[in-house]
Amino acid sequence: MGYRVMIPDNVNKKILKFDKNTRKLLYDYISRNLKDTDDPRFHGKALTGNLKGLWRYRIMDYRLIVDIQDEELVIVAIDFEHRSKIYL
Repeated sequence: MGYRVMIPDNVNKKILKFDKNTRKLLYDYISRNLKDTDDPRFHGKALTGNLKGLWRYRIMDYRLIVDIQDEELVIVAIDFEHRSKIYL
């Protein structure tokens, strides 16, 4: 049994502001690489500094920031934004 992906309402609201192609990129990436995966860290990169403990996934020019909760086998989306704005 693999991990499941949760997108909270506040993150989903932000995602819906992006154009259709960007949303498709994100949802395709999630279903291809994260949904039901046994190792969510394989495609990601651990963050450091004030974001330590979180992981990021690179989706073209966009970044998906997540919290991987191993106890519940859940990947919780924290933020999704263009790479120039995500770490501000």
